[in-house]
Amino acid sequence: MLSDFGQERFGVADKSERETLGFQTEVRQLLQLMIHSLYSNKEIFLRELISNASDAADKLRFEALASPDLLGEDTDLGIRIEVDKDKQQLSIIDNGIGMSRDELVDNLGTIARSGTAEFLEQMTGDAKHDAKLIGQFGVGFYSSFIVADKVTVETRRAGASANDAVRWESDGQGEFSIESIERADRGTRVTLHLKDEQAEFAEAPRIEALIRKYSDHIGFPVSLLVVGAEDEEVKVVNSATALWTRSRSDVSDDEYKEFYKHLSHDFADPLTWSHNRVEGKREYTSLLYIPAAAPFDLWNREAPRGLKLYVQRVFIMDEAEQFLPLYLRFVKGVIDSSDLPLNVSREMLQQNPELVAMRGALTRRVLGMLEKMATAESDDYATVWREFGQVLKEGVVEDHANKDKLARLLRFASTHNGNDTQDQSLEDYVGRAGAEQDKIYYILAENYATAVASPHLEQLRKRGIEVLLLTDRIDPWLVDGLAEFDGKALVDVARARLDLPEGEDTTSQDEINKAHKKLLKKIKKVLGERVNAVNVSRRLVDSPACVVAADDDLNPQLRRMLEASGQAIPESKPILEINVEHPLVSRLSGEPDAGRFDDLSHIVMDHALLAEGSQLDNPAEYVQRMNKLLLDIDSGATGDK
Repeated sequence: MLSDFGQERFGVADKSERETLGFQTEVRQLLQLMIHSLYSNKEIFLRELISNASDAADKLRFEALASPDLLGEDTDLGIRIEVDKDKQQLSIIDNGIGMSRDELVDNLGTIARSGTAEFLEQMTGDAKHDAKLIGQFGVGFYSSFIVADKVTVETRRAGASANDAVRWESDGQGEFSIESIERADRGTRVTLHLKDEQAEFAEAPRIEALIRKYSDHIGFPVSLLVVGAEDEEVKVVNSATALWTRSRSDVSDDEYKEFYKHLSHDFADPLTWSHNRVEGKREYTSLLYIPAAAPFDLWNREAPRGLKLYVQRVFIMDEAEQFLPLYLRFVKGVIDSSDLPLNVSREMLQQNPELVAMRGALTRRVLGMLEKMATAESDDYATVWREFGQVLKEGVVEDHANKDKLARLLRFASTHNGNDTQDQSLEDYVGRAGAEQDKIYYILAENYATAVASPHLEQLRKRGIEVLLLTDRIDPWLVDGLAEFDGKALVDVARARLDLPEGEDTTSQDEINKAHKKLLKKIKKVLGERVNAVNVSRRLVDSPACVVAADDDLNPQLRRMLEASGQAIPESKPILEINVEHPLVSRLSGEPDAGRFDDLSHIVMDHALLAEGSQLDNPAEYVQRMNKLLLDIDSGATGDK
């Protein structure tokens, strides 16, 4: 039975210590958005508050490993819910770690998370969309204001004296008050003064049902007390057994889903999970989840992430990042080890030889979950790829040991499917290519529209050769790290050397250039330092020209990204390829006027750069040349010239 903790005696110690402070701007915004967006799912406030209380108990149990005096005589940790129908109040009480005055202000008056402003900018006013975002952000305490017009928090940190307790109070409109009080017991009491229209949450049967629904898996007893009842019996409602310690056959899908929400503070169900116990040389239990949506700070590689670590069922730390590689930072879950010491720290984990084996096994398990989903649940995997595909690509570069597994999880847009959906695997590509094609062709571009319209694709499209369309920022590093798949080399179609499967024309590049040597030399002289060389193209069909990178140069997309980040990049010049069968090049070849030849040569070069997605060094000069050309055409049409 839960000990009779929390029968508090309150009294204001010194009224002069009462302060009224303003919420951080982001908190005020978030409160209004949350109340509006989550109203249709308002009952989740109780899950969030019980989850916070459970975390507080976990943290006290951990700190008590080093300082047993923190527990004192009250060693039975738990959570109690009190309903007071007459006062229309609901209280959530824990005897966990509690908070000091500064911690209370920091935790309930501000949101000390990087990216908060960017998160708020993503809000649209659409309740369904915003609720999803709020779930990703994880701000459980503030959900209290969905059902309460005033919230009171009374808390005393473990180890502090009775006179060091604090009361926090707010109506959620923009300010909160804080004052010192006397509190006999450690821990926290959150009291919700319910709105008139939310009186249902002061009904004991309603609250008991919600505890069973949302918090049965909590590893501490969650009890219910009805204030004013004849017996005022404290009744334990949940099973009080940590879910991951139970047999998989005893846990329902709904219980797994609710535990995920408790763990992650997400409002959506996970896509899949894996619950596994390892026995033998090393013993540990893992429960791993793949979320349905990316957190708002997924791209912040410095953001806290990782699994919740327990040792012999004792909570040790949140966000233990050592158990999974950085590219799997979206995975949520619990690891409970029987082998690690109870006093393990982040520094000790870095040096623990057992961790290397556990990290490898957990990584393979996650990749196995993804592989199974990609094979058997393609719609769910499409969600995974949409939300997390770009960070999975990081793994190809960073995790050489699992590169082959990751390569089979990659998805791309392709000229095969005719749209920008990234749903084509490398296995799909190889299967369609046939035995005679020993390469996998791709193009790098800023976006899908630029990629699919690129002149570099013309000859391949004419010959029915599929090209992968790579438009993510990480793709230049991805293809460098991958290099090949199933023995077939990855080939950039925008490189100078483009080896295609043998066709009807077997003439060498040197022979083709030699046949048009005079024109190529003349264009190169005009363009001067703008180009490294001018060649006759074997890849163009409909376009007059394109630019390609030399085989040992950085591709243009990577060059632009590195330059934008302020890095000094060695200078390189593109190679211009011209289509000698195009009418514009034919006109250029026969142009008798030297000045017009020069202008046309530069315009052809400019258009080739624009088609690739590059910025012109001198747009004004380009406009002048185009205006002059248009005037010449107009004059010729009217007979003035």
